[in-house]
Amino acid sequence: MSGGLVIRLRPHEKFLINGAIVENGERRAKLRVKSPDANILRLRDALHPNDATTPVKRLYYTAQLAVTGDVEPNATVTELLPALKDLFDALPDEQIRIHITDAIKHTHTFEFYYVMRALKKIFPYEENLLLIARAKELASMGKDTQ
Repeated sequence: MSGGLVIRLRPHEKFLINGAIVENGERRAKLRVKSPDANILRLRDALHPNDATTPVKRLYYTAQLAVTGDVEPNATVTELLPALKDLFDALPDEQIRIHITDAIKHTHTFEFYYVMRALKKIFPYEENLLLIARAKELASMGKDTQ
């Protein structure tokens, strides 16, 4: 990005810059971050480690750790790429595969915030798949007891 990263903040919104939590003031704000190596994350986009309980959320959290600077970018790429390719193979839905392809593309370019954005779009789909799987599991357990 030649102009820098643009962050739009709500009043009193908190965000992380290089490990420091900063809070916006009374009004909406728009900031442009000119340093390309700054680690920035809006806390509303952050996933707590205890909430990384599904395959897609674990990948999201892995990308998040790179965004915050807690994990080296190369290590993140090494971890994300095979898992994203496995996810692509496991999910046949073409709309979902578009988001996974975006995540793969951004992983190659070390744009981990955009990886997070792409993966977040898959959360509802994954949740539905897990609900369906759980319902089938419960149904089969009911048949086993009859």
